[in-house]
Amino acid sequence: MAEESSRLAGQSPSAAPPTGRLYLVPTLLGPAPPDASLPAQVRALACSLDGFVAESAKSARHFLKAIGYPGPLSGISIAELNEHTPASALPALLAPAKAGRRIGLLSEAGCPGIADPGATLVALAHAEGVPVVPLVGPSSLLLALMASGLNGQQFCFRGYLPVERSAREAAIRALEAQSLRDGSAQLFIEAPYRNNRLLQALLQVCRGDTRLCVAADLTLPGESIATRRVSDWRGTIPDLDRRPTVFILQAG
Repeated sequence: MAEESSRLAGQSPSAAPPTGRLYLVPTLLGPAPPDASLPAQVRALACSLDGFVAESAKSARHFLKAIGYPGPLSGISIAELNEHTPASALPALLAPAKAGRRIGLLSEAGCPGIADPGATLVALAHAEGVPVVPLVGPSSLLLALMASGLNGQQFCFRGYLPVERSAREAAIRALEAQSLRDGSAQLFIEAPYRNNRLLQALLQVCRGDTRLCVAADLTLPGESIATRRVSDWRGTIPDLDRRPTVFILQAG
């Protein structure tokens, strides 16, 4: 009788409990219409999810409002995961997915898990057998590399360079030397309010024939992307203050 009941219910007697999914939902790179960079199918799927994990609940609600999430925003379940979240808190964040719910992981900007603390939750999902589903959306790193004309076959993202002057200059020299050795494109970013200082350091430290791409405000109305020799940049220095920017250098 137990076997017959299970068959009628569409399950085998040994069927495991339903497993949810962790959807990686890209967010906007700044104030721009959602339909300019997020496919309609992605927006619709995000609006159907049961809950979210995000760096900031406030920013997440702002994004969800922009894409038309149904129902009151105050009622959406949003757990926070940021650089201060201890590893011991991760199982509780993943628990809804393990219980069969469909939850979304949101970054502050762009793709979750890329230069983003959400990677720790993705790693746990794999370890716990929870399916991970990446969705299509804007990545400032890939957009910059695509538009740079630099080596898309061999590249490395270096994250943030050191803030202290001598350490930063040493890091720039090391990246340029690595690029000289293997022809790779070296990608890095900076806090927007320190962009101008980083650009000045690059122009002071790098060889004149090193190529440098500066990609600012990607997908936004003020978008600008240019790749020039460092010697050419020295005569036309843009103001990058508080403009989200990706830098790419390639020597040789």
